[in-house]
Amino acid sequence: MKAKKIITIAITVIASLMVVLSGIMKLTASEEMVSTLQKVGVGDYITALGVMEIGFTALFIYPKTMKIGFILLTCYFAGAIATELSHGKPFNAVLPIALIWIAAFLRDPSIFLPTSEKQIPA
Repeated sequence: MKAKKIITIAITVIASLMVVLSGIMKLTASEEMVSTLQKVGVGDYITALGVMEIGFTALFIYPKTMKIGFILLTCYFAGAIATELSHGKPFNAVLPIALIWIAAFLRDPSIFLPTSEKQIPA
C-alpha cells in the first residue's frame, strides 16, 4: 500500500511539474515557446494558455477539485494534440496527458470506473 502511495505522489508531481513549467515558460515568453506557438497560430494567446496550464494544474493537485482539474487538463491537452496534428508537429502533449490520466486513476479510480452501488432491497 505504501508503494502505491509513493508512486501516485511521484507521478502526480512529475505530471504537475511538466505542466506548470510549460505554463511558466509561456508566461515568461520564452523565445522557443513564442516561436512554436506563433507557427501554429496561437501566439497571441500565450499568456492565457500559460495561466490556464497553471490554474488547471492547481485544481488538479488540490484533492477537492481534482476531478474538475482533471477534466480541464484533459480538454486543454486534447486541444493541444489536435493543434499539433493539424500542423504536422511532434506529439509534445501526449506525455503530459498520459501522466495526468495515470495520476488521476491512481488517486481516484472512480473517475474512470463506476463505483459499486449498494443493492436496493426489492
